[in-house]
Amino acid sequence: MAEAERQLGKPYEWGASGPDSFDCSGLTSWAWRKGGKSLPHSSRAQFTATARVPLDQIQLGDLVFYGEPIHHVGIYVGDGRMVEASETGTPVRYASIYRHDMVGVGRVQ
Repeated sequence: MAEAERQLGKPYEWGASGPDSFDCSGLTSWAWRKGGKSLPHSSRAQFTATARVPLDQIQLGDLVFYGEPIHHVGIYVGDGRMVEASETGTPVRYASIYRHDMVGVGRVQ
């Protein structure tokens, strides 16, 4: 979580996995790699690689997934917020986790 927050303000770039720019799954895989865990660089693959957690049991560092099919992921930082790399022209930022297209929460094991 802290590693994701250190990336705030860096540019979004599709397919990028740091350290100068990120896409959504590049950011989450970068942050978790710094925490000693390996995640694939794909939001769908990260959904498969994590354990489902009910939203009311979300914890700091959990991943929040969006879209059908899954096409976005952010990392939970508390108070209903995540750090995300969302789209071209929008830097890595804080955003609400509460969106209409939320699919679920994943915990890195």
